[in-house]
Amino acid sequence: MSKDKLKPLLPYAGLPVVIAAALVFLIKRADTFVLLWLLLISVFGYAAAVFDLKVKKIPNNLVLLMLAAWVLTMTPKLIVDTGVALVLLLDAIIGFAVGGGLFLLVYLVSRKGLGGGDVKFMAATGLYIGFSGTLTAMLCGTVLAALTGLILILAKKIGRKDPLPLAPFIYAGILLAVFYR
Repeated sequence: MSKDKLKPLLPYAGLPVVIAAALVFLIKRADTFVLLWLLLISVFGYAAAVFDLKVKKIPNNLVLLMLAAWVLTMTPKLIVDTGVALVLLLDAIIGFAVGGGLFLLVYLVSRKGLGGGDVKFMAATGLYIGFSGTLTAMLCGTVLAALTGLILILAKKIGRKDPLPLAPFIYAGILLAVFYR
């Protein structure tokens, strides 16, 4: 990605830090490992939302970075606390399959009305927030997107066929799922 494409994103660079700090204070009772995942997904989700708003795309490199960070944080947990890690791993795999699978189904049925980046992003998100968090994020995010789209259509700001970036709404759903965990 060129410097020109990143320049408009620079004013937003500090927001993930603010979100991460809020998560630290709001979720003091969480296991350090789970807190790390929640901090990572808040930062990655924010980046995906900004990219989707600005360039109408979620970069594959961002999704790959999400996957790599998840593997790097999960590996020590598997070594140190195998029993707990296996439970988290199973929940993460189900979250990955449900998030990616449902969005892939919508992607195929809607004739690409949903972007491929959204599918990959939701699958990777499922690793971080597990099955129940993924369902919450998907439900809240898609309802927020539908309501926003309806309001914009009624206000004649967009047409029925105009695209609406989904990642910012999914990000809001992720934050709701994290805060109400």
